[in-house]
Amino acid sequence: MSVVDPIADILTRIRNAQMALHETVSAPLSKTKAAMVAIFKDEGYVQDYEITDNSIDIRLKYHEGRPAFSGLKRISKPGRRVYVGKADIPAVQNGLGICILSTSQGIMEGGKAKELGIGGELLCEIW
Repeated sequence: MSVVDPIADILTRIRNAQMALHETVSAPLSKTKAAMVAIFKDEGYVQDYEITDNSIDIRLKYHEGRPAFSGLKRISKPGRRVYVGKADIPAVQNGLGICILSTSQGIMEGGKAKELGIGGELLCEIW
């Protein structure tokens, strides 16, 4: 079955798995999802991930029984794309969260994009 919005799909899978306190969650593989999960790991939101032939398996992270993710929000959607310039990259939850952008130089965290002086499509916010 084809998914209309694969980014929203992986965010929903992570959100649902953490609400049920699962240790791992699996999702169909794509380059975009792999790049996003790599950012999640670098920023400390997931323990680890493993890429197999056609899926990505994510080991979720908890601290004292509470999920590492407090919130996941899809910003740019297939029906309404949201683009930001380098000066308009948002500070999520007053700097306590991150945003993920799709830029001309690949998918990256908002702080890194601001540092490089590039904008792009605002995919999601995580806190």
